[in-house]
Amino acid sequence: MALEDNKSIALLIDAENISPKYIEIIIDEANKYGKINYRRVYGDWTTDNLRTWKEKINEFALTPVQQYAYTQGKNVSDFTLIIDAMDILYSNKVDSFCLVTSDSDFTKLVTRLREDDMFVIGMGESKTPISLVNACEAFAYLDKMLADTKDDKEKPVTKKKPAKKNEKITPKTESSITPLDRIEKELKTIIESNQEDDGWAYWSVVANLLQKKFPGFHPRNYGPNIRPLTFFKQHKSFLVKIENKVAYIKTKS
Repeated sequence: MALEDNKSIALLIDAENISPKYIEIIIDEANKYGKINYRRVYGDWTTDNLRTWKEKINEFALTPVQQYAYTQGKNVSDFTLIIDAMDILYSNKVDSFCLVTSDSDFTKLVTRLREDDMFVIGMGESKTPISLVNACEAFAYLDKMLADTKDDKEKPVTKKKPAKKNEKITPKTESSITPLDRIEKELKTIIESNQEDDGWAYWSVVANLLQKKFPGFHPRNYGPNIRPLTFFKQHKSFLVKIENKVAYIKTKS
């Protein structure tokens, strides 16, 4: 079954400890548990060290929180993140926290949040100390998840012919619309993760998770301006049925 539980989540990311290459996985994983009310990322944004993080701020609607480095050799974002977490806790606006870091210094913060009945999700790399892992109610190893994603996307590499001398190379125009084959592949994964014993999954659950994964998805991006359920019903890889006004979807075997 899905992890979705309509939780209100404060997502707090230690940018000085976590690479921005994980951000899509972080958002996807947090979305499985409910709604992300806070999206804060911490670090000293006056330095060049976080340049690659800056490129992700607008794309993923993150709020950067500044903490100047008053001393050398210390992860300065720790203090600000901890203070913010306690302020959010006492605001009573969330019932869950998602802490993204591999730093064991946050172990005490996690145990303190759980003392106030907060559901705490942790995310970090495999190097994360077991003390922090065990302090959380759920923990995701980002480097393992990224490796799985890369394995899925690996394809045979075809050699390109070298450009002729003085030949102009026109860069391809990138589109923000997600390729349809990726939508279809993710839909299969969602169905398989939420299907009943007979292979059918509730369309309402599947559609909700698909929309969280791809907020901009709509069939009109690929041609027909129709409802998503009708769109996938016409696809050769899926079966759709409606019983007692409830829609179901499954993958064709």
